[in-house]
Amino acid sequence: MLEIKRLRLLWEFHARGTISSVALALNFSPSAVSQQLGILEREVGVQLLRRVGRSLELTPAGEVLVAETEALLAGLEQAEAAMQRVRDEVIGTVRVATFQTAMLTIVPGALRRIRAEHPELRVEVMQYEPGAALQETWARGFDLVIAEQYPDHSTAHFTGLDRVDLTSDAIRLGIPAFGAAGGSYDGVGSISDLTNAPWVMEPQGAATRHWAEQACRQAGFEPDVRFETADLQAHQRLIEAGEAVALLPGLARVGADTRMRMVELPGSPTRTIFTAARKSRAQSPALIAVRAALAAEASSLVLE
Repeated sequence: MLEIKRLRLLWEFHARGTISSVALALNFSPSAVSQQLGILEREVGVQLLRRVGRSLELTPAGEVLVAETEALLAGLEQAEAAMQRVRDEVIGTVRVATFQTAMLTIVPGALRRIRAEHPELRVEVMQYEPGAALQETWARGFDLVIAEQYPDHSTAHFTGLDRVDLTSDAIRLGIPAFGAAGGSYDGVGSISDLTNAPWVMEPQGAATRHWAEQACRQAGFEPDVRFETADLQAHQRLIEAGEAVALLPGLARVGADTRMRMVELPGSPTRTIFTAARKSRAQSPALIAVRAALAAEASSLVLE
């Protein structure tokens, strides 16, 4: 009989690509992971991993076993969900990954709703870059991810994840208020008026950064990105100080008493905020309860 824990390690290697990444994700030592995979090879009697240069990769036999393990892990999650459904109360732990603006606006109210309706349900939340969070949810590091999608910018697709839209918010141009920065922005009415302005954007690799750069290029210029931070609150403070301009989604301004001017963009672009979970876990009462609370809270927000 094959050990499910060793099969899980092989699947994790397939998902993460290196022994060290598997060890880090599961809080094992690399030598312990290697040892357990060696035992698994001896149990099945065929080579599962082979060295190619300085890297390890799955053999054809390893690929076959990974596919069977994926079905096994999904089946176990479905069985756990079925057992949860026969209980009278919603219990368990749901691990959620989210990005900053959702953490500040949607998550706190959703947690209050969950505490009131399902006091035995534990929700753990971690701030995570949306693209990486989607992959980590697929790899079973999280149960649910709150992610975002910008116009004409597709998120990575991971087989086995579902998607449920939560809300959408308008993307606008944020500039200093009238009279700020010596009035140098008072005549600005579009992105094309900001050819020489200093910009604040998220770091390279973020979907928001790619979308903002493309918006500037379509307006006919390369933005002078003078400030980089993933913290959209910092974006707003820099704009208020008259030091930068930025493209901001509406959710970033919920509950904020900001002193800046927001300018509509051509075509009124919007960002979509959604949740994703593994399909094999989607019918878990705990996961359904968390999604319901997030949806209720998102619908209650007034987005500018």
